[in-house]
Amino acid sequence: MIEPILVFGIPVDFILFALTLLGVALFHHHTLPVALTGLTAIVVYKLIFTGFKYGTGLAGLGHHMAHEWVTLGNLFLLLMGFALLSRHFEDSRIPDEMPALLPDDWKGGVVLLVLVFVLSSFLDNIAAALIGGTVARHVFRDKVHIGYLAAIVAASNAGGAGSVVGDTTTTMMWIAGVSPLAVVEAYIAAIVAMLVFAVPASIQQHRYSPIQKDPSKGLKIDPARVYIVAAILLAALAANITANVKFPALLDVVPVLGIAVWMVILLTAVWRAPDWKVMPETFKGTLFLLALVTAASLMPVERLPAASWPTALGLGLVSAVFDNIPLTALALKQGGYDWGYLAYAVGFGGSITWFGSSAGVALSNMYPEAKSVGRWVSQGWPVAAAYVIGFLVMLAVLGWHPDRPV
Repeated sequence: MIEPILVFGIPVDFILFALTLLGVALFHHHTLPVALTGLTAIVVYKLIFTGFKYGTGLAGLGHHMAHEWVTLGNLFLLLMGFALLSRHFEDSRIPDEMPALLPDDWKGGVVLLVLVFVLSSFLDNIAAALIGGTVARHVFRDKVHIGYLAAIVAASNAGGAGSVVGDTTTTMMWIAGVSPLAVVEAYIAAIVAMLVFAVPASIQQHRYSPIQKDPSKGLKIDPARVYIVAAILLAALAANITANVKFPALLDVVPVLGIAVWMVILLTAVWRAPDWKVMPETFKGTLFLLALVTAASLMPVERLPAASWPTALGLGLVSAVFDNIPLTALALKQGGYDWGYLAYAVGFGGSITWFGSSAGVALSNMYPEAKSVGRWVSQGWPVAAAYVIGFLVMLAVLGWHPDRPV
């Protein structure tokens, strides 16, 4: 690979990626064309001038995509599949019954966020966020504040931060040999962060649209759809644990989680047909995320700054705009991190923007009005504050104890 071309000391690749992210922030009604245009510009630049990590020209691009396709395939299958899961869950009528279970003031919003947090500790954070978003749509009468949407995404990411089956990045650490006990320390920061953002976000939501006090009359739960939702979630969980424990090498060559989810969706379609109408809009949102993830994977990031707690804190902020999977891979290769801090940072940091995590993109497909960086950051400010506070509290309680390279 040829050395990157620098402009004022910055590789042109990064400048193109930054312009893409700026375009997403400014033109939030045209995010997909902006992302695809940015990806095209980066690919053309590398084809002509610098080449790729695995070679130059089209062959180098092909080798790069062969290396990335499993990650991209899993994201595609999970985002598309969990969109159908959320509609199964909505059509089961369980969300309409939730007002009977949740407190009927701002504390109901807090309880819902806690439920999302708990779900995400053992389920994929995309599924947890979509379930939370589906319930919110019903209990708040289709009026969900963007600050509360940011809180749902933050709760899903925080819940997965300390669990090796709760997030792709923590699963990567587990595969690389990091002890699950080292990762679980992230819950100290994650729980503190929840305490910081859940209350103000729920009060915002209560003022915007209070929780429905009573469930609608004459509801009838559809047990078949409840069983389908449970089967999809259990399939994802079982595939994740089985593959990591028994067949870790398989995860590098096959999108195991996505295939498991879609096998259940297709097998149960004869029992209750999925709502295929959500697919076109979900496809656009999914393609947007894949374009950004692919563009991020093309950046010439071969090493990170020296491992330290300020670096870990900074990586969380970078994760708000840069895919956390390659960041985690680089950190594991470099070594010397206190892995609980890194798990929290790269897991929770993506909540700061709507496209910073796959959970945020999935929820924004459900709520298109959330696809505005300005509104997400200004109305979801408790999330950014919670990220920093949670990290600093963890540092004060545990200190920084870097592990040896894995």
